[in-house]
Formats: sequence, C-alpha cells, structure tokens
Amino acid sequence: MAMASLSLNPLPPQPPSPHSRKLIDAPPPASLNYGTSAAGALKPIVISGVPPTFVSAPGRRIVAVGDLHGDLAKARCALELAGVLSSDGRDTWTGEETVLVQLGDILDRGEDEIAILSLLRSLQIQAKEHGGAVFQVNGNHETMNVEGDFRYVDSGAFDECSDFLEYLNDCDHNWEDAFASWFEVSESWKEERKMSNSSWGAWNLVKVCNSWKLGLAMLVGQRQKGVIARSVLLRPGGPLASELARHPVVLKVDDWVFCHGGLLPHHVTYGIEKINNEVSKWMINVNEDGNESQIPFIATRGYDSVVWNRLYSRDTDDLEDYHIEQIQSILDTTLQVVGAKAMVVGHTPQTTGVNCKYNCSIWRVDVGMSSGVLDSRPEVLEIRGDKTRVIRSESDAFSELQSADYI
Repeated sequence: MAMASLSLNPLPPQPPSPHSRKLIDAPPPASLNYGTSAAGALKPIVISGVPPTFVSAPGRRIVAVGDLHGDLAKARCALELAGVLSSDGRDTWTGEETVLVQLGDILDRGEDEIAILSLLRSLQIQAKEHGGAVFQVNGNHETMNVEGDFRYVDSGAFDECSDFLEYLNDCDHNWEDAFASWFEVSESWKEERKMSNSSWGAWNLVKVCNSWKLGLAMLVGQRQKGVIARSVLLRPGGPLASELARHPVVLKVDDWVFCHGGLLPHHVTYGIEKINNEVSKWMINVNEDGNESQIPFIATRGYDSVVWNRLYSRDTDDLEDYHIEQIQSILDTTLQVVGAKAMVVGHTPQTTGVNCKYNCSIWRVDVGMSSGVLDSRPEVLEIRGDKTRVIRSESDAFSELQSADYI
C-alpha cells in the first residue's frame, strides 16, 4: 500500500479554476468541418485544434480500440469486431458514420507497426467519405521512440523500417503515396525479406565468407541498418515522427475524453490543447523561434504524465477504501473541469477484459491483444449516446460483457 500512497499524495483534488474552464469551453477558432452523412441526417463532424483536440460528432456511434503493439492481424480483428473494417481482406471501411478512436501504443512489441499506422490512415480517408472519422492518440511507446528509446522494439520492426525506407525510395520519396499504401504491400516485402534471410542465414554467411568474423559482421550490419532506418524515420522531424505529430495526446469527442494513460486536474489546468500542440511541435522538431523543441514533460515524462499515468488503471482490489475514494475524487474533478462525463484510457493491460471503474467514469480498453503482450482476444468499447457496451467475438458471435447508461 505504500506505493499507492506515494503516487496519490502529490495529486490532491484541485478545484476547477475559471482559467481552466475557459480553456475547455472556448476551443480554438481554427476548425475543420467534414463528414456529412450520405443521407444528410447527421450534422457534420467539427474538429478543432491542430492536432485535433475537440471533436463534435453529434449522433455518431463511437468505438474505442486499445493498444495494438505492432500486431497487424489482431488489429484487423479488433477493427472488424468494431464494425469498421471489412472481413473480405479488402480492408475497406464499413463503419459508415462511426467515429473510431485508437488509444495509442501502436509501436513496439510487434513487427507490423508502420503497416498498422498505414491501415488506419487508409481508413481515415475512407471514413471521411462516408460521414465517419478515425482518430488516434499517441501513447508512451510513440513518445519513447521519438526520444530514441528503442528498448521494446521487435527485431521484425527494425526490418520493417528498413523495408519501408526502400519502398519509399521506390515511390520516388512521395510520402503520402508510400505511407497510405504500405499496409497493402508490407506482407510481400516481409516474405521476400524472410526468404532472402533464409538463403543467407548465419551459417551460409560463414561458409561463403570463409570467416565467422566476417559473417557475423554482415549480420550485425543488417541489424544496424534497421536501427539507422528507425532513427531516420522516428527522430524528431523525421517523416514518421511528423506523421505521429498529426495525432493528439488528449482528444475530447463530445462529452467523452480519450487519452493513453490518464488525464489529471493539473493537466487540464495547463491546457489540453497546449499539451497537444507542444507534443506535436516536439515531434516535428520545430519551435516558435525556429529552434529545436524541448520534450514536453507534463505529457511524456514521469509517472503522472498523460501517457504514463496509471492512477485509474490499477486493480482496485489492491487498494484501501480511502485510496479508492481519493482516486474517485481526482477523477471527478478532472472530468468536471474538462467538461466530460467519462474518460477512456489504454496503457495498462486488463486481464479481465475491457472494463469500467469508479461508477463507470473511467473505461480501461487495453486488453493486451498483441501477441507481443498477452496475446488475448480483442475487445472494443462501443458508445452510443448515453449507452456503452463492451463487445467481443466468441465463436463468431458478438456478446456483451459490460454495459452502462449515462443519464
């Protein structure tokens, strides 16, 4: 219990301030309208902020998908389960006016990271044509990689970075074309690489080179190529880092707030649009004065930062009653100030599946579905107006796990 006390003490409930309320009630004037439904029955989706921070999506069904960690097969399963991806292998948007929110941590622990990002971009383009929308929030593994922290990178992900840079070259360095189509060709590139590696494995290299030292050097060189490729893509200002910069750390859709780890009162007081803007500029590596942008500590560093916070994701069975009451108070204060009725987070795998706690004011949607984490069955959260439900696939049939009404 000492550990829980240590984490809670620095975070006393903070009363809403007029300044912080103003930050939420007055989103930036720059906005984007799109997504009028085909039938014209729903109002357009209105997006404010760059990257997106405030979204008005009246009447839309919202689905939230948790951490994917480089597992393209599980990502497709989750998206099919959410009803937004076709099951015929054509990867077409089937969600109509649905709003899809992915909660971050696409990077690390799996080998198909760029392919997942590419697939989501394709769905984003398709969804817009049908009156829907696709959003992503960046998680701690996105920010770690932009920092150059590659500790959790799968070996296959290094290879994917090398393959993608070659593909980008084949596309005459047209980033939009290469990135949007990578998910369609990544598997063939992977198979070709694996066949090549099989033919030129470690033992064959030793025999051909007639020297184990030279053969080992060639293998090390191949890995260094992947590390260099990843660094080129993900360093601040790199093309993939700039792609991630298009996504927020905190996203508010109607009266729901989405973030990877968890939002706290002092984050809202600081300003969620400001947080998103600072993270984006750091990833692009541009500051107002043209100098390198500094790592935004409040969003990306420390146990209570937006992407690392696990306050709301702990197993309440391990907490004393007064700790639970304290967390409830912090959560209630945060939601009151941000003007939301509930928060959705990822980050911490839930062994019992997607669930809600604290009077269903917090939904935890990371189920560890990636084969690099828990290899669990995908589950998604669906929000329809004042009703929510968790859906999963069991013997090709949908079933509800938990539901809640918000009046």
